[in-house]
Amino acid sequence: METKYIVLFLYFGVLLAIGLIASKKIKNISDYYVGGKKLSYWIAAFSARATGESGWLLIGVTGMGAIIGVSAFWIVVGEVLGVFISWQFMAPRFKKMTDEYKSITIPDYLFNHFNPDTNLIRILSATALSFFVVIYVSAQIDITGKTFESFLGLNYYSGIFIGFGIVVVYILSGGFLAVAWSDFFQGFLMFIALVFLPAVVYLKTPGDVSVFEELKNIDPGLVNLWGPGGATWLNIISAVGLVSIGIGYMGSPQVYVRFIAINSQAEIKKGKWVAVGYTLITDSAAVMIGLLGRYILTKSGQDAETILGNSGENVLAMLLETVMPAAIIGVYIAAVLSAVMSTVDSLLIVASSAITIDFYQKVLKQETDEKKLMLFSKRTTLVLATLALSIALTVSFLSPNRTVFWFVIFGWSGIAATFCPVIILSLFWCDYTEKGAIASMVSGFLSVPFFKFIATNIQGAGIYFEKIDVMLPAVLVSLLCGYVVTIIDKDKSSAN
Repeated sequence: METKYIVLFLYFGVLLAIGLIASKKIKNISDYYVGGKKLSYWIAAFSARATGESGWLLIGVTGMGAIIGVSAFWIVVGEVLGVFISWQFMAPRFKKMTDEYKSITIPDYLFNHFNPDTNLIRILSATALSFFVVIYVSAQIDITGKTFESFLGLNYYSGIFIGFGIVVVYILSGGFLAVAWSDFFQGFLMFIALVFLPAVVYLKTPGDVSVFEELKNIDPGLVNLWGPGGATWLNIISAVGLVSIGIGYMGSPQVYVRFIAINSQAEIKKGKWVAVGYTLITDSAAVMIGLLGRYILTKSGQDAETILGNSGENVLAMLLETVMPAAIIGVYIAAVLSAVMSTVDSLLIVASSAITIDFYQKVLKQETDEKKLMLFSKRTTLVLATLALSIALTVSFLSPNRTVFWFVIFGWSGIAATFCPVIILSLFWCDYTEKGAIASMVSGFLSVPFFKFIATNIQGAGIYFEKIDVMLPAVLVSLLCGYVVTIIDKDKSSAN
């Protein structure tokens, strides 16, 4: 046990050192929020992927692999497609436009792009961003508590406060540079941890044993790409829902701030293959960890969730205890916390920038002194973090049987449905109007709770909405509303 704590102490020490070093390079508000737009492609790509994956990769996706088997690879397909489309087609345009507009936040980009007479779009986008960021961060804080509980046997609430304290300290000290540099370090740690474990487990498997045959003996549905029963309509819709998770990489602010911060469009071209390769390898490894855990830890006829925890979320911890020494387990605990913290820090910086730049400075026309703005920003970050902590604690009391995977996906879908359609249409449709963008954001924002809590209860159709989840239908509604309102708006303008 002491060895695990030593490893974690060293890990936290590195994060705090990064924050201290980064603080020496913060000269103005641009440095604090986008690193002076000087990130290299390696830092940007690893930082974007570490932020985009979060703790759901090591806890949620490994659990999905253990429970639903190879059909969890549809998540990999969706994420790889989303990352590729984002870096190949959207990032270069977005980088060019944000440089031209001199924007350092997503709401600021939208305001400058549409150049409206009022601050309505700035206010709406900053409000929506702050709302879903707090929800998403609360989900990550929840994962922190579960990590300490599962891996170290610590009290859930003690784990929450330890992780919360560390991430707040290094964000407040070094801003975006601390976030980007720590994300690079944490992303690398996640990569090594995910690739190493399945390789070690597989090498320890007897040579005359076929893992997939053993999984088939446990449950034939585990080795069917479509799940139990094959390519039924319900399974196909479920696969589509898993693939659609990748839409979230096509405009989510916490990812796209990396494209604002990267040094140039040339760096984006280089970073594309780093990001795609990272996603393919780490996501596939996460599913394989779940599959191998199911093979080693369960037998035919056993209830997987009884052994591996709710939605299989304990499979990583249990597999590590079976095959790894204490020192290595300490590294994996750090890897899980890396996945969590790399997302929490990025989200808090993005939301803080929206409130500080877009609300406080642009809308309210308040303090423009750089040092006072940064002080206000740090206070805002602390308030947002505390609010997210409060929500995480409340949810832990009200919903003790919640799952990491779907808790995270709800927050992820909310951010994606609100912003991805707007970013996509603003980049590729020159006729897109401010009213259309507002319609996209509002409809996307409202569609997430509708498809999550109302559509799933519709008689006869609810099961299909449950399987496809909220991302795809919410994004489609948002795109449609943005298109229709823009056409109406253009027709009215032409008539006048």
